[in-house]
Amino acid sequence: MAEKKKNTQRSLDEQILELLEQNARLADERIADLLGVAPSEIHAAIKRMEDEKVILGYRAVTDPAKTSDGKVTCMIEVRVTPQRGVGFDKIAERIYRFPEVRSLYLVSGAYDLLVVVEGHSIQDVSYFVFEKLATLEHIQSTSTHFMLKKYKDNGIILGQIEKVERLPVTP
Repeated sequence: MAEKKKNTQRSLDEQILELLEQNARLADERIADLLGVAPSEIHAAIKRMEDEKVILGYRAVTDPAKTSDGKVTCMIEVRVTPQRGVGFDKIAERIYRFPEVRSLYLVSGAYDLLVVVEGHSIQDVSYFVFEKLATLEHIQSTSTHFMLKKYKDNGIILGQIEKVERLPVTP
């Protein structure tokens, strides 16, 4: 019986999380309507997931083409020499503590870490790479890719791609 309740609870949690990932501004009452449960049950589940650090925060996804912050974002591929006993965790911790780092992932393939960095200018990001990141012990190499345009972010399509109409060719 306890296992069935646990599975039902997990299923409800997963449904709540899916709805919040699509729209974090949904009210508890709306989520309750969509899932066919009492609003108090939704409120309690969300509070529990926040307390258990399942839900870590809520963010707005913005269209950088429509904001005036002028920030520059890049992805940096990093090759690392893993440390005995801690693997990549110790160097990853040093990297994610930099305020410029927005995201950090351990990945498979030709490099080990993917670092997403944000700065006020290309110079700021360049300075971060050659003064802070590349100089860390155990960093073998870096390769920086500046993001030129976002088309989709966190499942949300940004802006609309305009259809280009071809002009008719006349003889």
